[in-house]
Amino acid sequence: MEFILLAVIGLTAGIIGALVGLGGGIILVPATLFVGINLGLIDGITPQSVVGLSVIMMIFTGLASTLSFMKAKTIDYRSGLIFFAGSVPGTLLGAFVNKGLDLPAFNLSFGILLIFLSTLLLVRDYLKPVGWFVKNGKQRTFIDKMGETHLYGYPIWFALLLTFVVGFSSGLFGIGGGSIIVPAMILLFLFPPHVAVGTSMFMVFLSALVNSVTHISLGNVPWLYTIPVVPAAYIGAKIGARLNQKMKSETLVIALRIILLLLGIRSIIDGFMG
Repeated sequence: MEFILLAVIGLTAGIIGALVGLGGGIILVPATLFVGINLGLIDGITPQSVVGLSVIMMIFTGLASTLSFMKAKTIDYRSGLIFFAGSVPGTLLGAFVNKGLDLPAFNLSFGILLIFLSTLLLVRDYLKPVGWFVKNGKQRTFIDKMGETHLYGYPIWFALLLTFVVGFSSGLFGIGGGSIIVPAMILLFLFPPHVAVGTSMFMVFLSALVNSVTHISLGNVPWLYTIPVVPAAYIGAKIGARLNQKMKSETLVIALRIILLLLGIRSIIDGFMG
């Protein structure tokens, strides 16, 4: 029974993670904790083991998505490597600082942040485009399936600073950085939504490889539970990446906005209940 539940959670996390570039861990961790601890349906679940399971899963969701987005040519590898380089030291520092964390206060503030990002995506068509980052940075172009050319870009120093902060938040609070970096890529750097998602999943793959070393060495990975989760999440990520390629840019932004809103509400509720 618990293997079936874990497979369903892994499949769902893979689909949603690859669809909007969030990696899937932000779905898997709360769902597994709820089913395992609150409902008591999965034995031996602890917050540490769930995070370890999530990191291993994200290696495979990241790989499956990256392979799919490679074929669709919607990954900006150079940007992905720059963003990854900025996030790694932030992640390490965040993990070190995390001991004095007041979790309820964080859940509350993080939930407000997600709802704020969701609202920005809602009104982005009415905002004056943030062209400063594109004009003052390395400019790049992308031609979509409709033949439309998109101009986007960023100053490298700012991208490194931003991803350091995202990495720090990720390491400190155990959250997926994609929930912040994808909206930032779309709103600040004017990334086409499909390229933002593809590049985010490339970063998820690289980050999960680095993070897995720590969690394996700490003995946090429940290897038995990876048996149902990893194949289901891999298949889910393939499905999510395929759905992503069939969606229009605007539909993709709407999906991202709804998921950020729901995650934000859940995080606020966790903050009040904690």
